Amino acid sequence: MNTDYDLIIAGGGMVGAALAGALGETDLRIALLEGAALDHLRPGDEPDLRVSAIHRASQRIFAAIGAWDGMTAWRVSPFRDMRVWDAAGFGQIHFDSADLGEPLLGWIIENRVIQYALLERVRQLSTVDLLCPATLDTAQPLAETGWRVRLHDGRELTTRLLVGADGALSKVRQLADIDTHGWNYDQKAVVGHVRTAKPHQETAWQRFLPTGPLAFLPLHDGRCSIVWSTTPEQADALLTLNESAFAEALADAFDQRLGSIIEVGPRGAFPLRLQHAHAYVKPGLALIGDAAHVVHPLAGQGVNLGLLDAATLAEVILDALAAGQDFASFKTLRRYERWRKGDNLLMLGVMDGFKRLFGNPLPPVRLLRNVGLNLTDTIGPLKNLIARRAMGLEGDLPRLARAAG
Repeated sequence: MNTDYDLIIAGGGMVGAALAGALGETDLRIALLEGAALDHLRPGDEPDLRVSAIHRASQRIFAAIGAWDGMTAWRVSPFRDMRVWDAAGFGQIHFDSADLGEPLLGWIIENRVIQYALLERVRQLSTVDLLCPATLDTAQPLAETGWRVRLHDGRELTTRLLVGADGALSKVRQLADIDTHGWNYDQKAVVGHVRTAKPHQETAWQRFLPTGPLAFLPLHDGRCSIVWSTTPEQADALLTLNESAFAEALADAFDQRLGSIIEVGPRGAFPLRLQHAHAYVKPGLALIGDAAHVVHPLAGQGVNLGLLDAATLAEVILDALAAGQDFASFKTLRRYERWRKGDNLLMLGVMDGFKRLFGNPLPPVRLLRNVGLNLTDTIGPLKNLIARRAMGLEGDLPRLARAAG
């Protein structure tokens, strides 16, 4: 049957835009729905409050679809070391890119820079219609195959494959009657940018406090982006403090590791939860990114998981097309689900375990985790394996995420 599009991607954020870019050189007719006007997404002079730790596999994806240069033209911030320690004990671990024979561990990049560069690349693709602003209102399966969707402005479109890349509260997932399981962490993450008395040394710093982890992430101009996960009550209180009081509280919580806080920018906060969809696919429908899974931000893996979803789904679609198979069939899409679901579940479990381990105040548990941190720091092969996995250099990676050659 004829449809308006072969593929409609609901959600033009980082993950949805990456999928459009990964498929943009094909003959598929693609529509990408983004709710905000493009001009409103353009990065400003000041860094965005929300940033992501981008690992090497994600950077390869960006480069492969032609968006990396657009990001570097704005601003990206490499980090070469990572230092983690426990506020309630003596445990610590240090990851150094030089020990791995790598030039860096990853990049800290503003979410807005990533999204805007991807959308600018998508705009150059003749096979992709960037509908912006546009959001999905309803979706109904067609009698044969595919979906009929209605947008909030009243337009109706049909597609062979509908992809939900519309975040943790995914409308696509709800309309497809796909349930989720998970829980709120009773935590909020306070985010912002600060300047410290001592240089950040292109290092990602993380201190595990009893109420949650506090991260200082290096930015290109010498400032740090902070992600302070704590109780909702403390988060709300931190947002009401004046700059000097917040700077003092932050420096104390960070054990003065980078000296005093000499400049404080705007602050925001968002709630934290774990969530996982019972299914990633139905006939003619797939979920990627936060629509499929939401992970605690303590290791910065959320967007990287979503980008691997996008690259994997693109590869599965391309392989089906090359084999003359129906790229929107349940059989084809199940290959994507089997490929990604196990890895995503593992990462959700590991991050949840870390969150609970470092939030446990019992003395035997505290002793065990501190001994474990120090022991891991001394076992080079184990530490390197953990680092390479976190950097996206190991695992069953899709083609776009692998090193050339």
